[in-house]
Amino acid sequence: MYKTIITPRIGETDGLRHINNTVLPLWFETARNPIFEIFVPNYELTYKKWNLIMVHAEYNYLDQIFFGYDVEVRTYITKIGNSSFTIYQEVWQNGTIRANGSTILVYFDFIKQESQTIPPEIREKLQELYMDPDDIEKQNKKEMKENKKQVEELNYIESDL
Repeated sequence: MYKTIITPRIGETDGLRHINNTVLPLWFETARNPIFEIFVPNYELTYKKWNLIMVHAEYNYLDQIFFGYDVEVRTYITKIGNSSFTIYQEVWQNGTIRANGSTILVYFDFIKQESQTIPPEIREKLQELYMDPDDIEKQNKKEMKENKKQVEELNYIESDL
């Protein structure tokens, strides 16, 4: 798992002090940089060197995300296939999971315009980040239960009354 801390910007905030729903894909992409680096260490964005293509992305908004509090994006690998792999990501704020989503990337040759088998050395690095989705869910339930006792969160609605 990778963890990326992001400080929400005021420009990402709507009139109710929520983080706008269009921001989540950008945060998730930022948090995928360490995975991109596994495939292309120098991030060379050329058809000869870049070898990943996104074929699917989905996002779930589970709770409100607010301006004024950092978020932690957690990034896992939850499936590794022959030429593709699934990245699962979560946004945590103030001890609670606020959003999650997954992305499927394919190891791709842009010159030949076809998928390729993920090389063993890359597969090995992806495996180090692998976590079973059921284990992630169990871990999250436990962590949020523990955090509920410890975290006092500002409720913006009450602060406006």
